[in-house]
Amino acid sequence: MGTSGRRTVRDLRRGNRAMLLRALYFGGPASRNELSAATGLSPATVSTMTADLLAGNVIAEAGQVDSDGGRPRVLLKVNPDYGYAVGVDVGETQVKVELFDLEMRERARAHYAVRSAKHDPELVARHILAGVDAVIAEGEVPPERVLGVGVGVPGIVEPGPGGVVRAKTFGWREVPLGALLRAGTALSRPMPPLYVDNGAKTMGQAELWFGSGKGTRDAIIVLMGSGVGGTVVTDGAIYRGAGKAAGEVGHLKIVAGGRACRCGARGCLEAYLGAEAILDRAGVVADSADEESALARLLDEGSPVIGESVELLGAGLSSLVHLFNPERIVIGGWAGLMLGGRLLAEIRAATAANTQLQPFQPETVVLGRLGPDAVALGAATLVLEPFFREAALSAPAIA
Repeated sequence: MGTSGRRTVRDLRRGNRAMLLRALYFGGPASRNELSAATGLSPATVSTMTADLLAGNVIAEAGQVDSDGGRPRVLLKVNPDYGYAVGVDVGETQVKVELFDLEMRERARAHYAVRSAKHDPELVARHILAGVDAVIAEGEVPPERVLGVGVGVPGIVEPGPGGVVRAKTFGWREVPLGALLRAGTALSRPMPPLYVDNGAKTMGQAELWFGSGKGTRDAIIVLMGSGVGGTVVTDGAIYRGAGKAAGEVGHLKIVAGGRACRCGARGCLEAYLGAEAILDRAGVVADSADEESALARLLDEGSPVIGESVELLGAGLSSLVHLFNPERIVIGGWAGLMLGGRLLAEIRAATAANTQLQPFQPETVVLGRLGPDAVALGAATLVLEPFFREAALSAPAIA
Protein backbone atom coordinates (compact mmCIF):
# COMPACT_ATOMS: atom_id res chain seq x y z
CA MET A 1 0.00 0.00 0.00
CA GLY A 2 2.80 2.40 0.97
CA THR A 3 4.78 1.53 -2.14
CA SER A 4 1.77 2.29 -4.31
CA GLY A 5 1.37 5.67 -2.59
CA ARG A 6 5.02 6.61 -3.18
CA ARG A 7 4.72 5.63 -6.85
CA THR A 8 1.65 7.84 -7.25
CA VAL A 9 3.45 10.81 -5.69
CA ARG A 10 6.39 10.31 -8.04
CA ASP A 11 4.04 10.17 -11.00
CA LEU A 12 2.46 13.45 -9.90
CA ARG A 13 5.85 15.09 -9.56
CA ARG A 14 6.97 13.86 -12.93
CA GLY A 15 3.74 15.15 -14.45
CA ASN A 16 4.47 18.52 -12.89
CA ARG A 17 7.97 18.49 -14.38
CA ALA A 18 6.51 17.77 -17.82
CA MET A 19 4.03 20.64 -17.38
CA LEU A 20 6.87 22.96 -16.37
CA LEU A 21 8.91 21.92 -19.40
CA ARG A 22 5.96 22.58 -21.72
CA ALA A 23 5.46 26.02 -20.19
CA LEU A 24 9.13 26.84 -20.64
CA TYR A 25 9.28 25.47 -24.18
CA PHE A 26 6.23 27.23 -25.56
CA GLY A 27 6.44 30.34 -23.39
CA GLY A 28 10.11 31.06 -24.02
CA PRO A 29 12.76 32.02 -21.45
CA ALA A 30 11.21 32.68 -18.05
CA SER A 31 12.22 33.23 -14.45
CA ARG A 32 11.27 30.84 -11.68
CA ASN A 33 8.62 33.27 -10.47
CA GLU A 34 7.12 33.46 -13.97
CA LEU A 35 7.10 29.68 -14.22
CA SER A 36 5.31 29.47 -10.89
CA ALA A 37 2.64 31.87 -12.16
CA ALA A 38 2.32 30.06 -15.49
CA THR A 39 1.99 26.55 -14.04
CA GLY A 40 0.32 27.17 -10.71
CA LEU A 41 3.15 25.33 -8.95
CA SER A 42 4.53 26.79 -5.74
CA PRO A 43 7.81 28.76 -5.91
CA ALA A 44 9.49 26.11 -3.73
CA THR A 45 8.37 23.30 -6.06
CA VAL A 46 9.52 25.20 -9.14
CA SER A 47 12.88 25.91 -7.51
CA THR A 48 13.42 22.23 -6.68
CA MET A 49 12.32 20.99 -10.10
CA THR A 50 14.37 23.50 -12.07
CA ALA A 51 17.42 22.57 -9.99
CA ASP A 52 16.94 18.92 -11.00
CA LEU A 53 16.41 19.83 -14.67
CA LEU A 54 19.48 22.09 -14.65
CA ALA A 55 21.54 19.28 -13.13
CA GLY A 56 20.33 16.97 -15.91
CA ASN A 57 21.21 19.59 -18.57
CA VAL A 58 17.60 19.49 -19.76
CA ILE A 59 17.27 23.25 -19.22
CA ALA A 60 19.87 26.01 -19.16
CA GLU A 61 20.24 29.56 -17.97
CA ALA A 62 19.37 32.21 -20.55
CA GLY A 63 20.62 35.43 -18.98
CA GLN A 64 19.20 37.76 -16.37
CA VAL A 65 16.63 40.53 -16.14
CA ASP A 66 16.34 43.27 -13.55
CA SER A 67 13.72 42.85 -10.86
CA ASP A 68 11.94 45.58 -8.91
CA GLY A 69 14.27 46.46 -6.09
CA GLY A 70 15.80 43.01 -5.69
CA ARG A 71 18.44 40.78 -7.18
CA PRO A 72 18.32 40.25 -10.95
CA ARG A 73 16.14 37.31 -11.93
CA VAL A 74 17.76 34.41 -13.78
CA LEU A 75 15.94 33.36 -16.94
CA LEU A 76 15.69 29.69 -17.84
CA LYS A 77 15.04 27.94 -21.16
CA VAL A 78 14.93 24.43 -22.55
CA ASN A 79 18.48 23.51 -23.56
CA PRO A 80 18.35 23.33 -27.39
CA ASP A 81 21.31 20.96 -27.48
CA TYR A 82 19.95 18.49 -24.92
CA GLY A 83 18.82 16.39 -27.85
CA TYR A 84 17.88 16.45 -31.52
CA ALA A 85 14.92 15.45 -33.65
CA VAL A 86 14.86 14.18 -37.22
CA GLY A 87 11.91 15.15 -39.41
CA VAL A 88 11.13 13.39 -42.70
CA ASP A 89 8.80 14.52 -45.49
CA VAL A 90 7.92 11.70 -47.90
CA GLY A 91 6.52 13.69 -50.81
CA GLU A 92 5.42 13.09 -54.37
CA THR A 93 8.77 13.99 -55.90
CA GLN A 94 11.34 13.68 -53.12
CA VAL A 95 12.15 12.45 -49.64
CA LYS A 96 13.38 15.27 -47.40
CA VAL A 97 15.24 14.46 -44.19
CA GLU A 98 16.12 17.29 -41.80
CA LEU A 99 17.83 17.43 -38.41
CA PHE A 100 16.60 19.95 -35.81
CA ASP A 101 17.71 20.95 -32.35
CA LEU A 102 15.07 21.43 -29.66
CA GLU A 103 14.46 25.01 -30.74
CA MET A 104 13.48 23.53 -34.10
CA ARG A 105 16.42 25.17 -35.82
CA GLU A 106 17.57 23.16 -38.80
CA ARG A 107 21.07 21.73 -38.37
CA ALA A 108 21.37 19.57 -41.50
CA ARG A 109 19.32 18.28 -44.43
CA ALA A 110 19.37 15.62 -47.14
CA HIS A 111 17.04 15.27 -50.16
CA TYR A 112 16.46 12.26 -52.41
CA ALA A 113 14.53 12.46 -55.69
CA VAL A 114 11.64 10.04 -56.16
CA ARG A 115 9.69 9.50 -59.37
CA SER A 116 5.96 9.68 -58.68
CA ALA A 117 5.44 6.35 -60.44
CA LYS A 118 8.13 4.64 -58.36
CA HIS A 119 7.17 5.01 -54.71
CA ASP A 120 8.53 1.58 -53.90
CA PRO A 121 8.22 1.20 -50.09
CA GLU A 122 11.61 -0.42 -49.66
CA LEU A 123 13.27 2.31 -51.74
CA VAL A 124 11.54 5.04 -49.73
CA ALA A 125 12.65 3.35 -46.50
CA ARG A 126 16.25 3.19 -47.78
CA HIS A 127 16.15 6.89 -48.67
CA ILE A 128 14.88 7.75 -45.20
CA LEU A 129 17.53 5.66 -43.46
CA ALA A 130 20.31 7.03 -45.65
CA GLY A 131 19.06 10.54 -44.96
CA VAL A 132 18.99 9.98 -41.20
CA ASP A 133 22.60 8.79 -41.28
CA ALA A 134 23.58 11.71 -43.52
CA VAL A 135 22.06 14.48 -41.38
CA ILE A 136 23.44 13.02 -38.16
CA ALA A 137 26.91 12.93 -39.72
CA GLU A 138 26.60 16.43 -41.22
CA GLY A 139 25.23 17.85 -37.97
CA GLU A 140 28.03 16.12 -36.02
CA VAL A 141 25.50 14.75 -33.56
CA PRO A 142 26.14 11.57 -31.54
CA PRO A 143 23.41 9.07 -32.52
CA GLU A 144 22.47 8.57 -28.87
CA ARG A 145 21.48 12.26 -28.70
CA VAL A 146 18.76 11.74 -31.32
CA LEU A 147 15.52 11.76 -29.34
CA GLY A 148 13.42 10.40 -32.17
CA VAL A 149 12.58 10.32 -35.87
CA GLY A 150 9.25 11.64 -37.17
CA VAL A 151 8.02 10.76 -40.66
CA GLY A 152 5.25 12.54 -42.56
CA VAL A 153 3.65 10.56 -45.42
CA PRO A 154 0.56 10.92 -47.61
CA GLY A 155 -2.45 8.78 -46.81
CA ILE A 156 -3.98 7.26 -43.71
CA VAL A 157 -1.59 6.09 -41.01
CA GLU A 158 -2.62 3.49 -38.45
CA PRO A 159 -1.37 4.30 -34.96
CA GLY A 160 1.02 1.78 -33.45
CA PRO A 161 4.59 0.53 -33.81
CA GLY A 162 4.05 -0.86 -37.29
CA GLY A 163 3.36 2.55 -38.79
CA VAL A 164 1.04 1.01 -41.39
CA VAL A 165 0.29 3.42 -44.25
CA ARG A 166 -2.57 3.35 -46.74
CA ALA A 167 -1.78 5.80 -49.53
CA LYS A 168 -3.67 5.27 -52.77
CA THR A 169 -1.68 7.96 -54.57
CA PHE A 170 1.47 5.91 -53.91
CA GLY A 171 -0.19 2.57 -54.57
CA TRP A 172 0.37 1.66 -50.91
CA ARG A 173 -2.37 -0.54 -49.50
CA GLU A 174 -0.98 -1.62 -46.14
CA VAL A 175 2.70 -0.71 -46.07
CA PRO A 176 4.30 -1.23 -42.62
CA LEU A 177 6.66 1.71 -43.04
CA GLY A 178 7.54 1.86 -39.36
CA ALA A 179 8.50 -1.80 -39.33
CA LEU A 180 10.57 -1.39 -42.51
CA LEU A 181 12.51 1.47 -40.95
CA ARG A 182 13.11 -0.34 -37.67
CA ALA A 183 14.36 -3.39 -39.53
CA GLY A 184 16.84 -1.41 -41.59
CA THR A 185 18.05 1.26 -39.19
CA ALA A 186 21.74 1.92 -38.77
CA LEU A 187 21.24 4.05 -35.67
CA SER A 188 22.59 3.00 -32.32
CA ARG A 189 20.69 0.39 -30.28
CA PRO A 190 18.17 0.77 -28.82
CA MET A 191 16.72 2.65 -31.74
CA PRO A 192 15.40 6.16 -31.03
CA PRO A 193 11.61 6.34 -31.00
CA LEU A 194 10.00 6.41 -34.45
CA TYR A 195 6.72 8.19 -35.25
CA VAL A 196 4.81 8.01 -38.54
CA ASP A 197 1.91 10.34 -39.31
CA ASN A 198 0.04 11.87 -42.23
CA GLY A 199 2.15 14.64 -43.80
CA ALA A 200 -0.68 17.18 -43.93
CA LYS A 201 -1.18 16.65 -40.21
CA THR A 202 2.51 17.12 -39.44
CA MET A 203 2.44 20.38 -41.41
CA GLY A 204 -0.69 21.33 -39.50
CA GLN A 205 1.04 20.64 -36.19
CA ALA A 206 3.99 22.82 -37.18
CA GLU A 207 1.77 25.73 -38.26
CA LEU A 208 -0.33 25.34 -35.10
CA TRP A 209 2.66 25.46 -32.76
CA PHE A 210 5.07 27.76 -34.57
CA GLY A 211 3.39 29.32 -37.62
CA SER A 212 0.23 31.00 -38.79
CA GLY A 213 -2.03 28.85 -36.64
CA LYS A 214 -0.27 29.75 -33.40
CA GLY A 215 -2.65 30.98 -30.73
CA THR A 216 -5.78 29.52 -32.34
CA ARG A 217 -8.05 26.89 -30.83
CA ASP A 218 -10.04 26.08 -33.96
CA ALA A 219 -8.38 26.15 -37.37
CA ILE A 220 -8.20 24.49 -40.76
CA ILE A 221 -4.77 24.03 -42.31
CA VAL A 222 -4.72 23.11 -45.99
CA LEU A 223 -1.71 21.59 -47.73
CA MET A 224 -1.54 22.07 -51.51
CA GLY A 225 1.33 20.39 -53.28
CA SER A 226 0.98 17.93 -56.11
CA GLY A 227 -2.24 16.92 -54.35
CA VAL A 228 -4.34 18.36 -51.53
CA GLY A 229 -4.46 17.45 -47.83
CA GLY A 230 -5.52 19.11 -44.64
CA THR A 231 -5.66 19.28 -40.87
CA VAL A 232 -8.66 20.10 -38.71
CA VAL A 233 -7.82 21.67 -35.34
CA THR A 234 -10.54 21.70 -32.69
CA ASP A 235 -10.06 23.04 -29.17
CA GLY A 236 -6.32 23.35 -29.76
CA ALA A 237 -5.73 19.76 -30.87
CA ILE A 238 -5.69 17.95 -34.20
CA TYR A 239 -9.01 16.21 -34.83
CA ARG A 240 -8.42 12.71 -36.18
CA GLY A 241 -11.85 11.10 -36.15
CA ALA A 242 -12.93 7.56 -35.29
CA GLY A 243 -10.66 5.93 -37.87
CA LYS A 244 -7.81 8.47 -37.63
CA ALA A 245 -8.66 9.63 -41.17
CA ALA A 246 -10.30 13.02 -40.53
CA GLY A 247 -8.96 16.02 -42.41
CA GLU A 248 -8.83 14.49 -45.89
CA VAL A 249 -9.73 17.88 -47.37
CA GLY A 250 -8.64 16.84 -50.85
CA HIS A 251 -11.48 14.35 -51.06
CA LEU A 252 -14.34 16.73 -50.34
CA LYS A 253 -16.72 16.36 -53.29
CA ILE A 254 -17.21 19.64 -55.14
CA VAL A 255 -18.57 18.39 -58.50
CA ALA A 256 -21.03 15.49 -58.58
CA GLY A 257 -19.72 12.90 -61.06
CA GLY A 258 -16.85 15.21 -61.95
CA ARG A 259 -13.23 14.56 -62.88
CA ALA A 260 -11.64 11.29 -61.83
CA CYS A 261 -9.49 11.63 -58.72
CA ARG A 262 -6.35 9.65 -57.94
CA CYS A 263 -8.27 8.07 -55.04
CA GLY A 264 -10.60 6.33 -57.50
CA ALA A 265 -13.65 8.53 -56.86
CA ARG A 266 -14.95 11.45 -58.92
CA GLY A 267 -15.46 15.13 -58.25
CA CYS A 268 -12.94 15.44 -55.39
CA LEU A 269 -11.29 18.77 -54.66
CA GLU A 270 -7.94 17.11 -55.43
CA ALA A 271 -9.19 16.23 -58.92
CA TYR A 272 -9.28 19.98 -59.65
CA LEU A 273 -6.67 21.48 -57.35
CA GLY A 274 -3.10 20.68 -56.42
CA ALA A 275 -0.39 21.19 -59.01
CA GLU A 276 -0.96 17.91 -60.85
CA ALA A 277 -4.69 18.54 -61.41
CA ILE A 278 -4.28 22.23 -62.29
CA LEU A 279 -1.66 21.44 -64.91
CA ASP A 280 -3.73 18.59 -66.32
CA ARG A 281 -6.80 20.83 -66.61
CA ALA A 282 -4.64 23.37 -68.46
CA GLY A 283 -3.42 20.70 -70.88
CA VAL A 284 0.16 20.99 -69.63
CA VAL A 285 2.19 17.80 -69.60
CA ALA A 286 4.87 17.99 -66.93
CA ASP A 287 6.92 15.44 -65.07
CA SER A 288 6.44 15.56 -61.32
CA ALA A 289 9.88 17.14 -60.95
CA ASP A 290 8.83 19.99 -63.28
CA GLU A 291 5.47 20.78 -61.70
CA GLU A 292 6.71 23.81 -59.78
CA SER A 293 8.13 25.61 -62.80
CA ALA A 294 5.12 24.66 -64.94
CA LEU A 295 2.66 26.03 -62.38
CA ALA A 296 4.68 29.24 -62.12
CA ARG A 297 4.40 29.67 -65.90
CA LEU A 298 0.62 29.28 -65.75
CA LEU A 299 0.48 31.99 -63.10
CA ASP A 300 2.72 34.28 -65.15
CA GLU A 301 0.58 33.75 -68.24
CA GLY A 302 -2.66 34.45 -66.40
CA SER A 303 -4.16 31.16 -67.55
CA PRO A 304 -7.96 31.00 -67.14
CA VAL A 305 -7.45 27.67 -65.37
CA ILE A 306 -5.83 29.58 -62.52
CA GLY A 307 -8.92 31.75 -62.12
CA GLU A 308 -11.13 28.67 -62.17
CA SER A 309 -8.88 27.06 -59.55
CA VAL A 310 -9.25 30.06 -57.26
CA GLU A 311 -13.05 29.82 -57.53
CA LEU A 312 -13.00 26.08 -56.81
CA LEU A 313 -10.67 26.58 -53.85
CA GLY A 314 -12.99 29.24 -52.50
CA ALA A 315 -15.93 26.83 -52.78
CA GLY A 316 -13.99 24.12 -50.97
CA LEU A 317 -12.87 26.47 -48.18
CA SER A 318 -16.45 27.70 -47.83
CA SER A 319 -17.61 24.14 -47.11
CA LEU A 320 -14.99 23.88 -44.38
CA VAL A 321 -16.10 27.21 -42.89
CA HIS A 322 -19.70 26.02 -42.72
CA LEU A 323 -18.70 22.68 -41.17
CA PHE A 324 -16.17 23.88 -38.59
CA ASN A 325 -16.48 27.67 -38.21
CA PRO A 326 -12.71 28.02 -37.72
CA GLU A 327 -10.92 31.05 -36.34
CA ARG A 328 -8.38 30.76 -39.13
CA ILE A 329 -7.73 28.94 -42.37
CA VAL A 330 -4.05 28.49 -43.21
CA ILE A 331 -2.96 27.67 -46.77
CA GLY A 332 0.39 25.91 -47.04
CA GLY A 333 2.31 23.47 -49.21
CA TRP A 334 4.49 24.64 -52.08
CA ALA A 335 1.61 24.98 -54.57
CA GLY A 336 -0.65 26.62 -52.01
CA LEU A 337 2.03 29.15 -51.11
CA MET A 338 2.68 29.85 -54.79
CA LEU A 339 -1.00 30.35 -55.58
CA GLY A 340 -1.79 32.22 -52.39
CA GLY A 341 1.33 34.33 -52.59
CA ARG A 342 -0.04 35.97 -55.74
CA LEU A 343 -3.80 35.58 -55.38
CA LEU A 344 -4.63 35.61 -51.67
CA ALA A 345 -7.12 38.47 -52.05
CA GLU A 346 -8.91 36.57 -54.82
CA ILE A 347 -8.99 33.37 -52.73
CA ARG A 348 -10.47 35.29 -49.81
CA ALA A 349 -13.08 36.87 -52.08
CA ALA A 350 -14.04 33.51 -53.63
CA THR A 351 -14.41 31.99 -50.16
CA ALA A 352 -16.51 34.90 -48.93
CA ALA A 353 -18.76 34.75 -52.01
CA ASN A 354 -19.76 31.19 -51.10
CA THR A 355 -20.04 31.69 -47.35
CA GLN A 356 -22.63 33.11 -45.00
CA LEU A 357 -21.47 36.51 -43.80
CA GLN A 358 -21.99 35.99 -40.07
CA PRO A 359 -19.47 33.20 -39.29
CA PHE A 360 -16.76 34.27 -41.73
CA GLN A 361 -14.30 37.11 -42.11
CA PRO A 362 -12.15 36.97 -45.28
CA GLU A 363 -8.96 38.02 -43.47
CA THR A 364 -9.06 34.77 -41.50
CA VAL A 365 -7.71 33.05 -44.64
CA VAL A 366 -3.92 33.39 -44.39
CA LEU A 367 -0.76 31.86 -45.81
CA GLY A 368 1.42 29.46 -43.86
CA ARG A 369 4.54 31.03 -42.39
CA LEU A 370 6.83 28.00 -42.32
CA GLY A 371 7.42 27.51 -46.04
CA PRO A 372 7.55 24.32 -48.09
CA ASP A 373 9.60 22.48 -45.43
CA ALA A 374 6.75 22.61 -42.90
CA VAL A 375 5.96 18.90 -43.30
CA ALA A 376 9.46 17.85 -42.18
CA LEU A 377 9.43 20.41 -39.36
CA GLY A 378 6.06 19.12 -38.23
CA ALA A 379 7.30 15.54 -38.38
CA ALA A 380 10.14 16.53 -36.07
CA THR A 381 7.63 17.95 -33.59
CA LEU A 382 6.23 14.43 -33.14
CA VAL A 383 9.28 13.91 -30.92
CA LEU A 384 8.45 16.81 -28.57
CA GLU A 385 5.55 15.41 -26.54
CA PRO A 386 7.51 12.24 -25.69
CA PHE A 387 10.50 14.46 -24.88
CA PHE A 388 8.50 16.39 -22.29
CA ARG A 389 7.50 13.10 -20.64
CA GLU A 390 10.85 11.33 -20.89
CA ALA A 391 12.94 14.32 -19.78
CA ALA A 392 10.70 14.58 -16.73
CA LEU A 393 11.19 10.89 -16.07
CA SER A 394 14.97 11.06 -16.50
CA ALA A 395 15.39 13.94 -14.05
CA PRO A 396 16.46 12.86 -10.56
CA ALA A 397 13.56 11.63 -8.45
CA ILE A 398 12.52 13.88 -5.58
CA ALA A 399 12.71 12.07 -2.28
